[in-house]
Amino acid sequence: MEITQDQARKLVLKSQGLNGVQESSIDAIKRLSYVQIDTISVAERAHHHVFFTRNPDYQKEDLGKMVSDRSIFEYWSHAAAFLPIEDFQFSLYHKSEVQKADKFWFEKDKKVMRKVLKRIKEEGPLGSKDFEKASKVTQGWSDWKPAKVALQLLFMEGKVMISERQGFQKLFDLTERVYPEALDLKKPTQKGYCNYLIDRAISSQGMVTEAEMGYLRKGLKKPIQLALKQRVSKKEVLPLSIEGKPEVYYTFQEKIDQLDYHLGLNLHLLSPFDNLVIQRNRVKQIFDFDYLIECYVPEKKRKYGYYTLPILYGDRFVGRLDPKADRKTGMFQIKKLWFEPDFHPDEHFCNQFATEIKAFAHFCGCNKLALDKVYPTKYKALLKRHLKGG
Repeated sequence: MEITQDQARKLVLKSQGLNGVQESSIDAIKRLSYVQIDTISVAERAHHHVFFTRNPDYQKEDLGKMVSDRSIFEYWSHAAAFLPIEDFQFSLYHKSEVQKADKFWFEKDKKVMRKVLKRIKEEGPLGSKDFEKASKVTQGWSDWKPAKVALQLLFMEGKVMISERQGFQKLFDLTERVYPEALDLKKPTQKGYCNYLIDRAISSQGMVTEAEMGYLRKGLKKPIQLALKQRVSKKEVLPLSIEGKPEVYYTFQEKIDQLDYHLGLNLHLLSPFDNLVIQRNRVKQIFDFDYLIECYVPEKKRKYGYYTLPILYGDRFVGRLDPKADRKTGMFQIKKLWFEPDFHPDEHFCNQFATEIKAFAHFCGCNKLALDKVYPTKYKALLKRHLKGG
């Protein structure tokens, strides 16, 4: 099956909840399958930003509520993430793999891990700071860092879970005291886990390549290939391509059936860690947009800025902006704004942009806006007029 690039974009945007239909935060994460956690706060932290993009009514305290009522949990997707509690069973496969390994990021100090687990069992939820104090007084450890490493390893093994956050402090408790009793705790087989990855990728992204199904999943390339081949032979999964593109994608028939909808000119300012843009090559192939988060690039080598936000308008990425939210002064600064060479902002775009940037600035704790540099410069006056409300 072959579809046009416009159809591919519609399919992906609907699956990502970026087709102009607002949904609740819990429905958003179920749709997305994960929301990546990140601490960079130049604008707003990625996990809050991703929820806000799909649910403008989202408040930051909503995240804590979803954690505390066990609607979501923290673990590892391709990175640290919040996941819907319905996916908890499938986290058991990765946890069992970590348990088998002698080393996972760090060497496992089993003695320290046992001590940490014993304290949590006896005292209840604890954070790394609790071990910093204890190392100086009761345990006699010369450095509290081994306890912090042990906490992280116990978390990755599934022995403990994050029960709540107090500010930036994570509190860990025994897994059996955190998860809801009704959860299915049967560890999936490797085949079952691979089928889960296939289903999750297609459901959340609309159409995916074989490689994207196992994004940053070590040791699963061949098992995913086998599972996918079986699903295709049963016609549970359909191969398709984009007109003029060589890549083979996979989707569900129901996704194709949902293509007949109107996609308006909705504008979204996306987080650099948004699920839609996290895989650079995918964005280039489907949206013809070359995007790279440059916070990990040395300053002198950056093309745009430290933390640029992609601008999605309808089914196109039309630009990016380099923001800075100064919460002390209440100023949201657009340091630089770049438009793509083939895009020419009109009155409708500028009105949408002004509405969206004001809402986002408010979400970031700012009540004032400053627009510094615009490329091409000829659009700056038009944008400033709309930002001022005229």
